[in-house]
Amino acid sequence: MDAVRGLEDQRTQDLTLRLVFSVLFGFGVLATSALAGPPFMTDDPEPTDTGHWEVYAFSQGVRTPKTTDGQAGLDFNFGAAKDLQLTLVAPLDFQGGATGLGDVELAAKYRFLHQSDGSALPDVAFFPRIFTGVAHRPLGDGHTSLLLPLWAEKDFGPWSWFGGGGYQINPGPENRNNWLVGGGLLRQVTKPLGVGLEIYHQSADSRDGRSFSQVNLGVLYRLTEHWSLLGEAGPNINHTAEQGRSNFYVALKADY
Repeated sequence: MDAVRGLEDQRTQDLTLRLVFSVLFGFGVLATSALAGPPFMTDDPEPTDTGHWEVYAFSQGVRTPKTTDGQAGLDFNFGAAKDLQLTLVAPLDFQGGATGLGDVELAAKYRFLHQSDGSALPDVAFFPRIFTGVAHRPLGDGHTSLLLPLWAEKDFGPWSWFGGGGYQINPGPENRNNWLVGGGLLRQVTKPLGVGLEIYHQSADSRDGRSFSQVNLGVLYRLTEHWSLLGEAGPNINHTAEQGRSNFYVALKADY
């Protein structure tokens, strides 16, 4: 049974990855400036401006027929130098009726390629992220993991294409190293309003886990010069019994 299940998972993952890359290619062809990153699962290569802060008060989760699991917290981003952003995420997790401190995240984003007018070259950044493993069961397993992704973005007037992916080193006897990939298209509809669509996929991160894929619609709305509202929601499109039927992200952003 394990072999059959593993084969089914691999087939599902292969088909999903083909769909992701097909859609990303299609987005690249259709797009002829907005900014990705939150609220999307797929990140962006744009660091916070040097000497400035971006702070997100967020809540995100996955909805199943019986419960909603997720986390809420603060996401701090500081422009430490040109093309360098430092990040700290302090979450409070809620899962299966339990609530407590989640895995604190530490990250550094470095943009090493820059887009320019008249060139097909996108912005590209390396954004390694450490999940510290401070959460206790059932909210965490006490193991520190490391995500190693590359993110890219290309702007075309009011349109932005964004995408990328990476590999997560996820130690622990019941854990499994895994891949993630995602991308999408964002349009700045009006000066304060941006709307985007993304496809995101992540392979199983534990022995008993399943991969999951999502199609998400995101909205960004600037309330004032320094405050914005962000939201995203969408269905999971595979293994919904184990990974949930839908997901959401909402945040209030301050930048200064």
